[in-house]
This record gives sequence, C-alpha cells and structure tokens, in this order.
Amino acid sequence: MPPWTRSHGVPAQVRTQLDLAPGERVLAGAADTDGAWVVGTDRALHVGVGQPTRKLPWEQIDQASWHDETERLVIVEVADFGMPQPRHELAVRDPRRLLDLVRERVTASVLLTRHVPVAGSRGLKVVARRSPTRQGEILWSTWLGDGLDPADPEVRRAVDEGLAAARAELGQ
Repeated sequence: MPPWTRSHGVPAQVRTQLDLAPGERVLAGAADTDGAWVVGTDRALHVGVGQPTRKLPWEQIDQASWHDETERLVIVEVADFGMPQPRHELAVRDPRRLLDLVRERVTASVLLTRHVPVAGSRGLKVVARRSPTRQGEILWSTWLGDGLDPADPEVRRAVDEGLAAARAELGQ
C-alpha cells in the first residue's frame, strides 16, 4: 500500500485553507522553507497553501523532478503549443511522501504518448492526459524535440497529423 494512503501528514489548519472540490481527498503534503505548504490531493497539487495558493491539476503537470543539489521539487506545467512552459521550484522540507505521490499522480494522468518523426531522427511527442480520477476532458499537448521550430510548416503539419492519429487511437 502506498504511504500516502495511510497518513497524509497535513495539519488540520492547513487542510482548512485548501479550496477542495466536493469529494477531493488530501493524500500528502510538505511544508516549504517559507512555511507555506505544498499539498497533493487525488485531483491536484496545491502550491503555496498559507499564501496565495495555486492549484495545479495533475493532468496539467508535464514533468516533476527532485533536484538533490538544490533540494528543490521542480514542477513544469503543460503549455499551449509553442508557448513557454510555466516552471515552479519548490523548496520543500521532508518531501518523501509528497514526491512519491507526485510521481504516481503525474504518471497516472498520462493516457497515451506517441513519437511523431519530423526530420531525420528529430521529432515531437503527442501526449494525452486526463485526471487520474478519470473525470473530465482529455488534455492534448505536444513536446517538440530540440531544434524544432513551432512556426515551421513541416512541424505544424506533423503536430496536426500526430494529434489526429492519437485521437483516432483513443476513439475520439
């Protein structure tokens, strides 16, 4: 049984500050070095609880990683095609349970990942995500390989074809 199902580790006063949807469950959390909290639920990651809080649904998180050197949790959000991805660096204390939860929830949100070749060995990825609770719409995103320009007509064509093929694969 994953550790976050046994104990969430989030104080009651922090839980009361969360803007939870009906039925949303707190699963893990950790305080940051400024005293704010980062709390994971079954539906989202709540960042900065105790300050202006940002709610990041799991399906809108592209990547999450822990950097040992800086002791920071780095969260990268999904962005619209060709736009920069918002990035958050969180200095959380005792992040173990939270890291396990983030890894599990972000992975669980991915329905499909497909490589689409563009030029030679270069290419892009088409990714379909949905809330790990399997509620809501499918969110589609693309990740461009190094050196690919989103304004290039060949890249745009590959994105369109890749999205169409992936949607067909999921029956959409």
